[in-house]
Amino acid sequence: MTIRSYRDLKVYQQGMDLVEKIYQISRRFPEDERFGLRDQIRRASVSVVLNIAEGYGRKNSEKEFKYFLRNALGSANEVRVILEIASRLRYNIPELEEIQQSYENLSKMLYSLEARWQ
Repeated sequence: MTIRSYRDLKVYQQGMDLVEKIYQISRRFPEDERFGLRDQIRRASVSVVLNIAEGYGRKNSEKEFKYFLRNALGSANEVRVILEIASRLRYNIPELEEIQQSYENLSKMLYSLEARWQ
């Protein structure tokens, strides 16, 4: 398959799927988290796909593309930490292990793409 845009990247597609899941999960956070963890986890999940898209837009510069992929990886790690915090605070996240594993896989994909991109 030819990659014609960032939308063709599997890492972007998986990231978008995870944005939807994070929004669904974060709706169940307590109301007092409206401007706390809920907003932060949403911003971090969106940041992953934004950085992939922005990096792809600069794909002619290997250095810049990899910079944005590293930022995306950092945001993916941020989501994982926020999920861990939410779990410790006993927020209702029955799919915690699944979403943590999905972000682990996404992180591996980002790392792999960065390592192979030329």
